[in-house]
Amino acid sequence: MKAWWQKTIVSLAAENRQDDELLQKNVADVCDWAERINEKFNILNYYDRQRVIDQATDLAKKGNKKGRLYGVPLVIKDNISISGWPTTAASKILKGYQAPYDATVIGRLSREGAIIIGRANMDEFAMGSSGENSADGFSRNPWDSERVPGGSSSGSAIAAATGLGMGALGSDTGGSIRLPASFCGVVGLKPTYGRVSRYGLLALGSSLDQIGPLTRRVEDAGEMLTVMAGWDERDSSTEDVEVDDYAASIDSLDKGLKVALVEEMYEQADSGVKQVMDETIARLESKNIKVEKINLPMLEHSVPVYYIIQSSECSANLARYDGIKYGYEAESDNEIANLLELYTKTRQVGFGDEVKRRIMLGTYSLSSGYYDDYFQKAAQVRTKIVEEFNRLFDQYDVLLGLTAPSVAFRIGEKVDDPLSMYLTDIMTISVSLAGLPALSVPAGMSEGMPVGIQLIGPMWSEKRLLQLGYLLEKECGWDQTIPTEIKAIMEE
Repeated sequence: MKAWWQKTIVSLAAENRQDDELLQKNVADVCDWAERINEKFNILNYYDRQRVIDQATDLAKKGNKKGRLYGVPLVIKDNISISGWPTTAASKILKGYQAPYDATVIGRLSREGAIIIGRANMDEFAMGSSGENSADGFSRNPWDSERVPGGSSSGSAIAAATGLGMGALGSDTGGSIRLPASFCGVVGLKPTYGRVSRYGLLALGSSLDQIGPLTRRVEDAGEMLTVMAGWDERDSSTEDVEVDDYAASIDSLDKGLKVALVEEMYEQADSGVKQVMDETIARLESKNIKVEKINLPMLEHSVPVYYIIQSSECSANLARYDGIKYGYEAESDNEIANLLELYTKTRQVGFGDEVKRRIMLGTYSLSSGYYDDYFQKAAQVRTKIVEEFNRLFDQYDVLLGLTAPSVAFRIGEKVDDPLSMYLTDIMTISVSLAGLPALSVPAGMSEGMPVGIQLIGPMWSEKRLLQLGYLLEKECGWDQTIPTEIKAIMEE
């Protein structure tokens, strides 16, 4: 198992190309490891060992060893469609549903030789900040199994942190890649809105959703993004913008970089988390990168704006889950009288509490007599947030902030307090509203738990963010760090 922690995606793919038997052994080792740790942390809500082994066998038979991800094991969040695989978004309402087609990102990863290990557990329909809202049960943090892993890409972050795969796919609507990356001590990249195709992603907030990688190393995130990114004729939100070879250029950061600390993404954090930021700034300044302090006043409005817009889009997108087309259909001891009763019973039982809460909030915001006061006003404030970011990027190349105001909290601590849970995303939401790329990089510890630093750039600046993240990673040496409870399992 320890060998996995010493490899990059590039080096593992090169090793697999040397020998088909070695490829089979590496895949079998990952399966053995998955079976050893999955139950404790509840990482995967679907796993089939034979299906994984068959992928490796088929890959070897094809004889095409040129793929950038040849034999690289990956875990896929359960809201990204994979043909013939269960795709449930961790919701009861989609139990039994199998996707009839591959998402664009799955097709691109598969063509480069990636092997899918399983479906990652998640907050239901990507609604949650903790990983506690899944119909398949909550997941646990590999640093402390009594704490949350963050959400909604909980299983994906744990998979990356534990070596269950060399990386994972998550989706980020308001912080759902970056927050669990911070809590679990891994790298999480939310690309620019439109950089990666959303075709095949079960929609939550259509103007916000973006697919991205979670990995143990910045270089690996770059390698995955290179494969996934680019225009897709099936997704009108994608842009035909040049895609760099991000891993190849990872060690080529431009000199004279202008970096600014967003004070509002620092002052609201716990003292131990702030200390990690202070250490990060010191590392940057030791590399002759001066960090100035700036303000982003509109940040305080981002949480209410986000939850109005996201819930409104959620209300529209989830209307399709009605018990007729696919997935769960309500059962009753008595005959169901009409369609409305079928819809009501199906959605009452099929959706969890958080999903129903957001559907109701969004439906209210869109309803006659309230649209102008809520949704339209939120859209106007969103424009102001975009304008503030644009003003800052006229002066600076990268904005610096904390990914979360605290380290991972205890399981159950916030589950009955939705407002407190929503405020967990205060550092990440504004970036999503503006459609900007952001990278969360582990940079230190507080209370024995990892802390993530968030690097934010203007649209299409993933290359620079990855290069700066790589520099920070090398300075703090985090890429060889193993989660506390995983280290204990390895030593048994």
